Order: sequence, then structure tokens, then C-alpha cells
Amino acid sequence: MGNLARRFWSVAIGLQATAVALPAGAAPADLVLTHARIYTAAGPALAGALAASNGQIVYVGDEAGLKRYLGPHTRRVDAGGRLVLPGLVDSHIHPVDLVSGDECDLLSAPRSLRQLSAFVRACIAHFHPPAGRWLHVQGWSIAYGNTPDAEYPTLRAALDRAAPDNPVYLMGDDGHHAAFNSAAMALAVNAQGHRVGLSRATLASDFSKYRLLIGVDAQGEPAGELNEEAQYLVNRDYMNYNELQIALVHPERLPHALNRAGITAVLDAAAAPEANPVYEKLLASGQLTAHVTLAQYFNPDENRDATGHIDYAGMVARALAMRARYATNPLLRADFVKIYADGVVEGDPFARPPTLGNAAMLQPYLQPIFSIDATGHPSVTGYVDTDSALCREVREHAERYRDVADFSSVHGFLPAQCQLSMGQLKDDREVIFEMARRMHLAGFNLHIHVIGDRAARTALDAIEAARAADGNSATHDSFAHLQFVQPEDVVRLGRDHLYVAFTFSWATSNTDYDLTVVPFVQHMSGNSAESRIVPGSYYYENSYPVRAVRNAGGIVVGGSDAPVSTRDPQPFVNIAVAVLRHMPGDGALNAHQALSLREALDAYTIEGARFLGREREFGSLELGKSADFIIVDRDLLALAASGKTEDIARTQVLETWFRGQRVYRAAAAAR
Repeated sequence: MGNLARRFWSVAIGLQATAVALPAGAAPADLVLTHARIYTAAGPALAGALAASNGQIVYVGDEAGLKRYLGPHTRRVDAGGRLVLPGLVDSHIHPVDLVSGDECDLLSAPRSLRQLSAFVRACIAHFHPPAGRWLHVQGWSIAYGNTPDAEYPTLRAALDRAAPDNPVYLMGDDGHHAAFNSAAMALAVNAQGHRVGLSRATLASDFSKYRLLIGVDAQGEPAGELNEEAQYLVNRDYMNYNELQIALVHPERLPHALNRAGITAVLDAAAAPEANPVYEKLLASGQLTAHVTLAQYFNPDENRDATGHIDYAGMVARALAMRARYATNPLLRADFVKIYADGVVEGDPFARPPTLGNAAMLQPYLQPIFSIDATGHPSVTGYVDTDSALCREVREHAERYRDVADFSSVHGFLPAQCQLSMGQLKDDREVIFEMARRMHLAGFNLHIHVIGDRAARTALDAIEAARAADGNSATHDSFAHLQFVQPEDVVRLGRDHLYVAFTFSWATSNTDYDLTVVPFVQHMSGNSAESRIVPGSYYYENSYPVRAVRNAGGIVVGGSDAPVSTRDPQPFVNIAVAVLRHMPGDGALNAHQALSLREALDAYTIEGARFLGREREFGSLELGKSADFIIVDRDLLALAASGKTEDIARTQVLETWFRGQRVYRAAAAAR
């Protein structure tokens, strides 16, 4: 990778930094930027200066060509020799949820169940909610920490000890996992609107369709973890209600969070109608300092008519109305629609029985048997043979195996571990197809959440069917995440020229995270890196295949998915990991899937703009485009060329400029 970076560097510094255009009678510019090393994301790759008027770039080139753009009122900005990049494009983010205030937030820090319980207890003491009042706890790390002990064996037990008198909603930092205490689960409402509570009995009756989404203990009682739409059973206010309320009061915090990270354009990856007033307030006040594209989200299950049928026509009508509302707005558009193909793949190795992931896979999840080692990490000691005569008997006659303690002492695992699961699609395949067809016929770009390889195949089938229905292959249809995909489907993805928004920082290897996924999709032993990351294995070859997608003809763009894992969109962490395929301190996942530095930068700039269909407006520093640029504290190109790519992850934005106006300045830059 160092050699690739060095080759790019050699080419870049050899380019003559000449003007893109040099009009004969140029008027004085509003702004000139000098003493800069400008990465244009275009040709020529590097320049030394630029000029802008009325928010648009009128010159890019060397400083000698700036003379005709200087006037008595021209604002002159000296970059101090620092690197300047186009404003960054985050192609998959949840902007409203970046906003925070005084709330109970774990900030994704790993904690054991004992520590988690103590944290929630402290939140109760701080906020003093009356008995019966909900406590929302945000930022729970679902993949790091969560070690149980004898006093705190389950999430439910940990939350019960912390808050016996208040229903608690522990919100996973990925948006797909959650945990609740007994007071909360007692509020579960069935399809008839009756409060029946969550229990082993209601899981077998009222809530049987959610069985794969709800973690249970050895006796089959809910252990606290409710995933995906199962969260709705207990708390109808599943959307990040706290963030929305704060954003409605302080909408300016949203663009500030973006601009601080150097982001000047985004795809709001699941824009709910409830959040629209936030953008309206920003537009009315002139505080929206980013180009925003909304991927409108409509949950089919929540859009049914009086007969119980999905109201496709109603969803399309609302999507069209929103698109029309912003059709001529220079900052806000709504021409994408979001579809969820599945959920997430992470399981819980600490649960007994281990909770399986729910991402839709082509092969059944494995049933590993875990112990906990001296460091508190799960360790694989074996696997359940789900095809054995014993497991077939258990599945056929579950009622005979209620004495789980006796069964476990004899066989070394729990009867529930004979369960077969390939995960599940978010909606029935037919629903996904019809949503894609209807929205495509209405001219929308499709943005589909995909984690499992069966979900990837389903989404590909749906897009191809939608394109066949309307004959339109020019839409910017896309996948988000693409954690697993089979090689033959990568070929299809490239052939269809789909965009893929990868969160590059997820393509890394560490013990905590790997043990929530790897043991459930391929056999391993213990928990060593050598047993987890095996060249040629399914996980190694098919997870986050960024290079393979690009080589096949797919278009790679960068999306943070913030606030998942962290509220900081951390674009430079993502760029560094795109090149390295590991986070600092972690092991590499599959280095052959890495990008070059220029490819990673372009994924966050010009390719992101192309994805949004707005490459004529922004994404590169060229004549006629919006004067959106950032000044950073280190030279990414030089770091890569000198083999110090890890340092790119520590890059800080000093200034962000949007449409020719400075919208963010770091305290360090102000001194």
C-alpha cells in the first residue's frame, strides 16, 4: 500500500498546477485562497490557489494567476502551506441523530454488565425520573464489553438492579439492538393492542413472529435484548426521540456537527417525516451549511390501509410530495428512498444460549459453544451439531426438553442451541420487490441497507426487476454497508454499476467485535487472531469487499453511518482504514480489499457528489462549482507517501468553507 501511495504522490507533484480557466476580463473575486496545497479531486490534481465569487469557484491554479482576481474588497485567506481538500461528502449518515444534549449516554464505551448497571443507576440518581417514567440510555456498545458475572448474568438482570421502578430503554449504538428491563418488558403490547408483557409464554404465542429478534435465557424467558422491530413491542417511541427533540430546539447543532468534521454534503440515510421540521428551521434561518439529500424512509408495516394491506400508493404519493417540495431548493433534495433488506449480523456470545444475528444469510448460522477466558473474552470450545439426531429430536419435540439444567449437564449445550436460523429479511421478499418497483417507477434512486449475503442477493434481484419494469438504469441505486456478499453477486453489482456506501472503519479485526460475528458464520476454536481471521475462509474473502466491488465496476463512496458507534462522523479515520484495512492497534481484516489514498479521498469527495447526482455543483474544486473546501492540520498525501498512513486517522479540520463562507474554525486555527 505504501508503494501505491508513493506512486500517486510522484504523479501528483509532477503535475503542473495551472489554472482551470483564465478569463480575459475577470472581475475582482470575493475570496482568494493562497499559500495552499489544494487537492482538487479533478485534473490537475494539485493547485496552489483558488478564487471564488458569489459562492462559486472562478479560478483554480497557481498564485501568479490570481492577480486579475484581486480587488480592494477581496477577502484574502492564507492557508499557511497546509493541505486543502474539497468539502467532504458523507454518503450515509443520520444527521439529526448527531445532535446531543444533557442525556444519559454511554458514548459507546465498553462496560461489563456490572459496570453498565452502575452507570444506569447513576443516571437514575442524576435525572430523578418518577416511578414509572421511562429512562432512555443511549450509546450502548453492543459489541464491546457486556461481560456477565454471577450477580449480573443478563442484560435484564443488570437493568433490573439499576432501575427496579422505571422502565429502561437501553439503545444500542448501531440502531438495531436494544435492551429493556422487566418494568419495560411488562408493557409489551400485542397485535390486538392488549398489554400482555414479554414472557416465555407470549413469545410462543402473541410474539412468535419476533422470536429470532429477542434474546432469551436458559429457561426461555426474555433476557432483555430486543432487536430490530421487536423494540416496537415495548417502546413505540423507538426513533431517537431525545435527539429529535433537542434538534428541534437547537437545529444549528446539526450543521455544526457536520462542518466540524469537514462535511459539506450528506445523504440523510433514513429521513423520517418527523425530522423534516429540523431542516425547515435551518433553511428558514439560513443556517443550513451543507448540501443535504434525503433518503426518505417509509416502514411498510406502519403503512397499511384499513384492510391491513400495505399502502404502496400512499407511500409513493408522500415521497413524491416531499421531492416536489424541494425540487428547486439549492440546498435540500429528496430524490432517494431508503429500503431495509435485513438487519445486522452481530450475535451475543455472552448470552446463554448465545443470541444469533438476524442478517439474512444464504447458510444457517452456526451454534458455537462458548466459555469465558481469564481476560473476560468469549472463547469457542466447540459447536452444536444441529443436524444430529438429538437436535432433530429437540426441534420436533421441544416440550420434552424443558429441564435445561439436566440437558446441559449431559450434552454440554442448551436445547435452544439446536435452533436453525438463516436470519431474516426485514420484510417479505415480495414486499421489498414491490417497494423497489413502485419507487423506481416514480423516478426515485433506491438506497438499500444490506448486511447479509442473502439480503445482498435479494436487493440485487429487486433492483434489477425494478429497472426491467421501467427500463431505467440511469438512477443512482445503491447499497449501504454490504458486510457480506458472494463473489458472483459482486460481479452483478459491478455490471449494474451500483453505488456502495461503505463505512471503511468497520473493516478491521479485533477480539471483541470478531467474536460477535465470526464464530456464528464459520468454525473456529478459542479466540486467537489466527483462528478468527483465516485467509481463504468465508469471513476473510467475503466481508466488506471494497476493492472487489470497485474492480467489478461498482462505485465506492464513503459513509460514516454516524451516530452508529460514535457521533463523530470521523471521515479521516474512515479514509485511513480504507487504505490500511485496520484501525490503529487492531489487526488487518483482508488487506487485499484496500483502496489507494486517492481512491479513498475521491470516495469522500467527487464520487460522493456523483452518487448524489450533484457532481456539477460540488465534490471537487473546479471552475463553476460551489466553493466548499476544508483546511486540515496535516498533509495526508505526504503521510501516505512516507508510510505513515495511520497518522491520517488523527487529522483535524482547521477550517470549513461552504459556498465561499467560513462556517467552522477550530480553536487551534483561531490562535
